[in-house]
Amino acid sequence: MKTIVYTLPNCRGSDALREIWLQDGVNFEERRVDLNQEWLEEARDYGDVVPIIVYPDGSSKEGWDLTGVPG
Repeated sequence: MKTIVYTLPNCRGSDALREIWLQDGVNFEERRVDLNQEWLEEARDYGDVVPIIVYPDGSSKEGWDLTGVPG
């Protein structure tokens, strides 16, 4: 199972996480909550601040502080 990241476009935290993880070769699935109601509802189960990161072990983190450290 991949790490899942719920994002929004034009969100500084989402953009920073995506850029850093793509550069670092992190394997993740991005789910833009503005494109899919089901993904939005899933994301709300974990929090209300994107990006929301859901790791394969089921743990999650909310937000991204722009320094590369999950919120």
